[in-house]
Amino acid sequence: MDDILLIFDSNRTDIPTILNDFNTIHPILNFTAEIETDNKINYLDVTIHRTPTDWKMSIYRKPMFTDTIIPYTSNHPIQHKFTAIRFLYNRLSPYDLPTGEHKREEQIIHNILENNLFPVPTQRPPNLKLRKQMENNPKEKQKWATFTYTGRETTFITNIFRRTNIKIAFRTNNTTGNKLLHKQQTTDKYTLSGILNSHALYVTKHMWVNPGGTSQ
Repeated sequence: MDDILLIFDSNRTDIPTILNDFNTIHPILNFTAEIETDNKINYLDVTIHRTPTDWKMSIYRKPMFTDTIIPYTSNHPIQHKFTAIRFLYNRLSPYDLPTGEHKREEQIIHNILENNLFPVPTQRPPNLKLRKQMENNPKEKQKWATFTYTGRETTFITNIFRRTNIKIAFRTNNTTGNKLLHKQQTTDKYTLSGILNSHALYVTKHMWVNPGGTSQ
């Protein structure tokens, strides 16, 4: 179970009653309640403001938030660098932010980009031509090829696929999983003691059996 946003009629019930009902659903489930403060409550990545007539929203960031994203100068595919930017800009539309909050969020995004050495502004208009092509061919199966990104050379090679129906995805071997992976060491036979190996080779090479049946 994760975050649940609950709206209730205070004339018919209250928080302790609701919380008690939820905690009787299953013995291993334990719900806690966060009550709004100053007619505001944070839910996921938005702050909901309750007014006497309607609701207003603003983007919420946790107190430990930092404006760190993949820097523009880092050795990563450009597609990975712009993923965070697309997310920040795309989040402005579905929440229907008031004009003041919308401008404030745009300024925060610009600050994030400047602090990570991105050219500002970086918002791009949607590619309507490409979107129409995708809508006209919704059942066409897309083919993908994955490349390990090493730098500009990888981009140069993958540009060859631009005029084909193969899409390119990038990956990197510099992952947390690889860094934390415990590799069991194996003994190389060539690193064993040279004296023992030489002695064993000498004995094997000079062993022979005489007609009397004894080995020497």
